[in-house]
Amino acid sequence: MSASAQPRDTSVNRSAGRTLDKAAAENFPVAPFFLPAAWRGDLMAVYGFARLVDDAGDGDLADPTATAALLGVDGGPGTTPSDQSGPPTAQETAFRLALLDGLERDLDRVFETALHPGTADGPRHPLMRGLVPLVDRHGLTPEPFRRLIEANRVDQTTARYASYDDLIGYCTLSADPVGRLVLAIAGVSTPERIELSDAVCSALQVVEHLQDVAEDLARGRIYLPTEDLDRFGVTEADLAAPTASGPVRELIAFEVHRARTLLDRGAPLVGTVRGRLRLLLAGFTAGGYAALAAVEDAGYDVLARQAKPDKRRLAAKAAAIFAKGR
Repeated sequence: MSASAQPRDTSVNRSAGRTLDKAAAENFPVAPFFLPAAWRGDLMAVYGFARLVDDAGDGDLADPTATAALLGVDGGPGTTPSDQSGPPTAQETAFRLALLDGLERDLDRVFETALHPGTADGPRHPLMRGLVPLVDRHGLTPEPFRRLIEANRVDQTTARYASYDDLIGYCTLSADPVGRLVLAIAGVSTPERIELSDAVCSALQVVEHLQDVAEDLARGRIYLPTEDLDRFGVTEADLAAPTASGPVRELIAFEVHRARTLLDRGAPLVGTVRGRLRLLLAGFTAGGYAALAAVEDAGYDVLARQAKPDKRRLAAKAAAIFAKGR
């Protein structure tokens, strides 16, 4: 390894560690202690990939220049996120798209290495290398991983969603693949479970958008459907205010009800499995309900501060869902 390559790889390794550290801030436990060690490792590998792709698409990589160099991406203008709020510049967008292309090429190396060990170039990014054992062990396919990358490409070109159906269509790329990967890792994928899992994951994504209205707007994005903004008479200026007005609170209350309905539709997934997987899925689902309760407790004001779920409430809800199976 050259002297220049070693510091670069060290920087990317540190960045990868910080990426995995973000798991602690999620609404739900990513890889809780009660799972077998192999499952925890597999789930953290999936999380690491999803978080890496999201950070690349959002301009949040700790060292984008080193990551670009590692992936063979041109590190020209736009390698550093803009200091100003609002949508990224054209150069930043081009760089993010190039990074996503580089990550997809590295994903190709993951599957080439898993299917033809010793004969293909291995993946370059450490979080990508962590996927290789999963592909071999669980017979995973590239499609859910590609969907997560595509969701972040969509984020570079789409900043508004006309309808709720359009938003759910985006969730089929940004959220549903994660649930499908969890079912595949557990070896319990069936058409019925996939349908229920998609409902849970889409609901969790909608919940996250409700928590992050102010943060998303700072990035130039609004995930609240335009038809709903119009229905409640909410403008973009209203969303940029330091606190939520009456119409904004009414809009968020409406979206909370819709997200809870979608979560209710998928929650019976928990009752279709047993043991520690049942507890894990109960935790995921409870995280969504607890986040919705936090938004309600904040009086639906998601602009003044980010509503975070109460850990005790989450644990109690998880226990109830585990016992009831939904």
